Amino acid sequence: MTGPLSAILGFGLFGVFCLAFTEKILPVPPSHVLLLFLGMTAAPDGFTLAILLVVTTLASFLGCLVWYGVGRRIGFDRADRLIERVGRYVFLRPATYRKLGQAYRCNHVRVSLLAQFIPTVRNYLPIAAGALSLPALPFAIATLLGATIWNAGFLLTGYLLRGSSQDSFTVGLRIIVIVVALETAFMLALRYGPAWRRRIRLVLG
Repeated sequence: MTGPLSAILGFGLFGVFCLAFTEKILPVPPSHVLLLFLGMTAAPDGFTLAILLVVTTLASFLGCLVWYGVGRRIGFDRADRLIERVGRYVFLRPATYRKLGQAYRCNHVRVSLLAQFIPTVRNYLPIAAGALSLPALPFAIATLLGATIWNAGFLLTGYLLRGSSQDSFTVGLRIIVIVVALETAFMLALRYGPAWRRRIRLVLG
């Protein structure tokens, strides 16, 4: 994988932009792997790291807008059928997509922000936002903020690991485990959060 990535990075910031944008359309390699790799290999100093953050965040943001536009174009029913057919091929369960789509109706700004911290979901949930015709500006602001935080976290981690004596594979694996754990926690909160809040309100009177 590093061979093709290195070849694309030979095009400089344009190559970085293409990688980050393409990852948003089809998450191969996953964004956390890509961003760690960029932080470790393409950021010799803090200034370059900041440039990488701007470029990758802009690419991720534009990728979200593409999927938002697709959702607006095809509508909710066709978007649901699209995820039903292809979701399993991109590691997005239709049930997960539907739950988050329902949550969008209640608080689209919060879900747009939090969705950026869930692998795969962060790629395709903008389809639901567009299909539900959610206001574009709040969606864009929340998505841009979430993408900035996500990208900054992994780029900075990769940058700090640059030249360290730690085994990169082991560190990367630990980070992936943490990401999966956070994703699971978020889905549990989405599934059981409303019931927990109702119980808390009943207890508190």
